[in-house]
Amino acid sequence: MLSRRRFLASLPALGAACPALGQTCPAPPTPDDEAFWRQVRVQFPLGPNRVYFNNGTNGPSPWAVVRAQQALMDQLERTGEYGSPEPARQALARFFKVAASTISLTHNTTEAINHLAWGLPLRRGDEVVLTDHEHAGNALPWLHRAKRTGLRVRVLALAPTAAETLNRLEGLLTRRTRVLALPHITCTTGQVLPLAQLASLAQTKNLWLAVDGAHGPGSLPLDLSQLDRAFYAGCGHKWMLGPKGTGFLYVPPALLEVLKPLHLGAHADAGWVLTPQRQELTGYAPTAHRYDYGTQNAATYAGLVAAVDFLEGLGMARVAARGQQLAAQLQAGLLALPDRVQVLTPTEPASRGNMVTFRPLGQDYQAFNELAARRGFRLRVVPEHGLNAVRVSTHLYNQPAEVGRLLELVASA
Repeated sequence: MLSRRRFLASLPALGAACPALGQTCPAPPTPDDEAFWRQVRVQFPLGPNRVYFNNGTNGPSPWAVVRAQQALMDQLERTGEYGSPEPARQALARFFKVAASTISLTHNTTEAINHLAWGLPLRRGDEVVLTDHEHAGNALPWLHRAKRTGLRVRVLALAPTAAETLNRLEGLLTRRTRVLALPHITCTTGQVLPLAQLASLAQTKNLWLAVDGAHGPGSLPLDLSQLDRAFYAGCGHKWMLGPKGTGFLYVPPALLEVLKPLHLGAHADAGWVLTPQRQELTGYAPTAHRYDYGTQNAATYAGLVAAVDFLEGLGMARVAARGQQLAAQLQAGLLALPDRVQVLTPTEPASRGNMVTFRPLGQDYQAFNELAARRGFRLRVVPEHGLNAVRVSTHLYNQPAEVGRLLELVASA
């Protein structure tokens, strides 16, 4: 593994460390600076022959994250203390450019979405809009509430372009529409929805925007302060490269009193009394801490802090550009094979990110995935919504040569 000294010196955001290390800081790396990105690759425990293209499901953590978890776990077990997850709340707030009071710590995106599905004040007959490309984590909480309370679900058929998607959405709205529960990036094809325009539409129509942000954090630079009237649910275990079992819910100050806590426990309250003479819950915590409570795994959240530090050290603009460059290489190569595959991911630059989904022609998609696995590739099949396709995720530890090898397999399969 590359020495920590050399690697830190190569990170522009940590440039202040260079003089202290007695080194001259290099120029900022570019997305095609292959020597630099090879240095990044060896910071991961991934085996040298492992071609991992499934970051959209599970993001392998770098050594810095693994060791941060191990170090705090060792310390806590030696002392018997239980630590605190609060540093993670602060780190996430910094990463997303918002106040720590707006961040609730969850265990995954689905938990955060359940807070939204059950915490918003909705009545029988009210409508929530979902898309025809939902992950179970966003679909099931809303379908569950619909089944239990009479909420109505309307389905938006996504279009290949952002403008047409927005046009279709506006045509779907009725006087009973209350919530737009939409993915920032779809899990099926990696389509990036126009988040700013969705937030503007929701505000204009006086709707709540509840964003499934499982694929946004760590793949795109995010400034959640721009979503002052929208909720954003995300996780740390995909593109953020953090520990499994970490997530968050962003609740803007203007909506704190709108979203009711789903459960309650220690630290989520503003005080309580329980005596024979008086039984009272005084109120809820005055921050988004009201949605998380009780004992948390401080070591796991220490790993999330390390993941934020790792991405910030590299610079999210460079991380995003690297992943998108590799995805563009893959999509262009697949589009050059029209007799082999059907590309399902939009080609519009604004609507594509780090994931490319294709359907093999003349071959079962699961059979192709098994063939790829035998050749050392880790992909993801997409049976959802009858797509019967294969999804490829590209991130900062992937290499152009790996993309080229996959394209060769597609051409010869």
